[in-house]
Amino acid sequence: MNTEDTALFRQTIGEVTPLPEYTHFCPPKPSIQVRVRTLKTPTPLIDTLADYTFNQAPEDYLGNGLPQLTLRKLRKATIQGSLDLHGYSIDAARLHLQQFIHEAMQSQLRYILVIHGKGMNSPNGDAILRTLTRNWLIQHPLVLAFCTAPINRGGNGAVIILLKSA
Repeated sequence: MNTEDTALFRQTIGEVTPLPEYTHFCPPKPSIQVRVRTLKTPTPLIDTLADYTFNQAPEDYLGNGLPQLTLRKLRKATIQGSLDLHGYSIDAARLHLQQFIHEAMQSQLRYILVIHGKGMNSPNGDAILRTLTRNWLIQHPLVLAFCTAPINRGGNGAVIILLKSA
């Protein structure tokens, strides 16, 4: 602004009187709520899965009342989490599988992938972990369905699982 504009502004406004101090209102600052997180001790998972195996592990599993279309959709589903059981003992694999399914449910995941391997390094070429994993999944109450993964996701060495929704 130039001096001419300033003079014109002062002439238009006229005399200015500052407001008294008591008319100023300063709102109090909101108090910050502090959230205290309590560290919950995780409840231990109860191992309810039996190691009993059928003669052969089922390729696909469909829970009662689910349509066959579910398996077709499951093969094409977007995987939301995965677990690799290669190298685990039977007991460790069973516990890891249960823990993984529990955590997937807590995270509201529906489609998960479990890689159990094809049993190529097993004695006599028996796919023990493959058979056990699929039988554990049939027993698990949160598993609605599973199917053999496509070749690009592990083929016969992996399963895609559909979990119940929370």
